[in-house]
Amino acid sequence: MIDLYTWTTPNGRKVSILLEELGVPYTVHAIDISKDEQFAPDFLKIAPNNRIPAIVDHETGIQMMETGAIMLYLADKYKKFQCEGAEYWRMVEWLMWQMGGLGPMLGQVHHFVKYNKGKSAYGEERYSTEARRLYRVLNERLAGRDYIAGDGRGMYSITDMACWPWVSRFEWQEIDLNDYPNVRDWYVRIAQRPAVQRGYSIPKFTTEVPMP
Repeated sequence: MIDLYTWTTPNGRKVSILLEELGVPYTVHAIDISKDEQFAPDFLKIAPNNRIPAIVDHETGIQMMETGAIMLYLADKYKKFQCEGAEYWRMVEWLMWQMGGLGPMLGQVHHFVKYNKGKSAYGEERYSTEARRLYRVLNERLAGRDYIAGDGRGMYSITDMACWPWVSRFEWQEIDLNDYPNVRDWYVRIAQRPAVQRGYSIPKFTTEVPMP
């Protein structure tokens, strides 16, 4: 049994979507970051960085924070949603792209454009410009492909599950997905998956999955 400590954020949804896709049993523990519950001493023992999500795998005794590490661990444990051969490293490459670029930069857009609009023209322009660049990078990668990594047209992997929740907040980023048609088609393709829809509403329902 796996314990998942999470909240309704893109990072949290990465892991809940993966667990739903894997179809393995897990218990959800809501960590309400709006109430600073991530700073509770008990959670600190599991996630020393005070960030959600985190997991405890009671079968192996492993506890883990950081979504990239969690997703690699789960994909390896269950031998699903991971590419093989040289494409394994392509999958890791784009997972790291999400961890180091797409997630942090779109998070800054949320801060300056969604929550603090009008307070820093510099911040809004800097991070919105970078967001559009990253969308262009992803759009180019998806040209002629259904998924980000994998041979041929690609295979659905943890890299897609890592990127998709951040793109799902395109409205917060003031992004029109029609400007990035390959991203739009990829986004809709994944949004229609039942496991994604279930994972999107963990640990609680907020809204329907946004559609372009």
